[in-house]
Amino acid sequence: MKSLRGLNWEVSNKLKPGMKKNPRDEIISALLENRGINTKKKKEEFINPEKPENISLKNIGINFSEMKKAIKRIKKALKENEKTVIYGDYDADGVCATAILWESLYAAGFNVIPFIPERFSEGYGLSDTGVEKLKKDIPDLKLIITVDNGITAVAAVKKAFSLGIDVVISDHHQEGKSIPKAAAIVHTTKLSGAGIAWFLAREIENTFDKKCGWGHLDLAAIGTVADQVPLLSANRSLVKYGIDFLHKTKRPGLKALFDEAGIKIKKGGKIGVYEIGYVIAPRINAMGRLGHAIDSLRLLCTKDKVRAEKLSRLLSGTNRKRQEIVEEVITRTRLFIKSKKWEGVIVVSDKSYHEGVIGLAASKIVEEFYRPAVVISEGKEISKASARSISGFNIIKAIKETDDLIKEGGGHPMAAGFTLKTENIEKFIEKLGIISARDLTDDILAKKIKIDLQIEFNLLSLDLAERILFFEPTGIGNPAPVFVTKNVNVINAKLVGSQGKHLKLVLEKDGKLTEAIAFGFGDFSNEILRKPPLDVVYNLEKNIWNGEENVQLKIKDIRICK
Repeated sequence: MKSLRGLNWEVSNKLKPGMKKNPRDEIISALLENRGINTKKKKEEFINPEKPENISLKNIGINFSEMKKAIKRIKKALKENEKTVIYGDYDADGVCATAILWESLYAAGFNVIPFIPERFSEGYGLSDTGVEKLKKDIPDLKLIITVDNGITAVAAVKKAFSLGIDVVISDHHQEGKSIPKAAAIVHTTKLSGAGIAWFLAREIENTFDKKCGWGHLDLAAIGTVADQVPLLSANRSLVKYGIDFLHKTKRPGLKALFDEAGIKIKKGGKIGVYEIGYVIAPRINAMGRLGHAIDSLRLLCTKDKVRAEKLSRLLSGTNRKRQEIVEEVITRTRLFIKSKKWEGVIVVSDKSYHEGVIGLAASKIVEEFYRPAVVISEGKEISKASARSISGFNIIKAIKETDDLIKEGGGHPMAAGFTLKTENIEKFIEKLGIISARDLTDDILAKKIKIDLQIEFNLLSLDLAERILFFEPTGIGNPAPVFVTKNVNVINAKLVGSQGKHLKLVLEKDGKLTEAIAFGFGDFSNEILRKPPLDVVYNLEKNIWNGEENVQLKIKDIRICK
């Protein structure tokens, strides 16, 4: 039986009868086991993550000898006062990585400037043209340090060397068939670009015994969450402690951005993974999608309050424009998508699609139709495409099977970007359709919700809700614990919110009353207001109202019992 949201429920565990008097520890143990945390050591590391300053390079997969070579080359740049460029990227992760490394080197006395390529004219990553442009603008340039890019820039590194420029690469993307012949390569796929930049900055600051005084964990947290890497191990540490830094940040830019976004920290406002991923990072990302990401970098690094406020308004305004453009694309494509019977990947293509938002548009299509999607921005001769996938379908593998029709591209199983000749779009759509239809099974296309445990209301308590807080920060790789309780009675139900989009409920099971909030379930009010027995899927939260603490369920899905 499908739920109100049309999801299939997958329950990982069901608590066994005859538990101890206090079942909290057994519940927490089951939740940890679902996340692969099944030894005493792993549990301790998860509950009390090691501070980032104590994490070894070995534990994050960074080669010590390469880090040593990087520090040696960077040390030479300081000693000889060499012109140095931090070569970043235009997304939130890349901008944060650029800020981290530039601030650290500048504070240590380096002759260093940051550079972020412009998406539309210069493209992603270190390139031949980018290197040549920098050499022209800075004739005595001697060192380029990449952040969040460079691991596949074989030709660009070769070009730099021919122009008398050494390159130190720091990157987290997948390696290509060939490795650039750089002065040093600080690389791991275990972190975000900002995470690697933070550890490189840590080693640099330890070497020169100079601290920038600003602290960079706030930026490392933003980049890590924005890049959607698993929030486990070192990433969990960076985000957990980075969120503490965000709450007390002294950066005028971030404080102005918080105010502009309505996050009032001084009045008890909270910053968590949700606020970073859905409020802060999109504003930083927006400039690189529609304008130039250098303005996002300026916001992060400025010490001027007035300039910070001006830049925060620019970022927020650009983000609103970005949202409007994405919505226009979705509105234009929705009827077309619904009119076709898709057996493979959804592919939409038009010359009106803004190339800066095609990735976001693809994500929205996947979210609405739960099928992998490719959105193509058609150019006169060359078109740019972005793809997003669903769990179980490797989108980059499928795209690589069309190599004869695309020019260049890269990505991972869940997302990819590439270019192709406009004249090949129809052939590409046909070929990808055949390839993807072969692998997109009914099971993969069935939208699912993963549930940790089936439990009863009499096990829910403030004690358990407080213990669950130890799972924060939650996100990719470490989802917030999800529970299901079956055959629940509806005692009270009412529509809430300005447009009645949500439901406020009082539920009962075996004599235990529990309050619940069901965001976005207003459309199902007719069914629920009849007060039938329900199966409910939810997160457990601690709610504070008028100084009183109680347990509240945050409903994720509902199934009406027949």
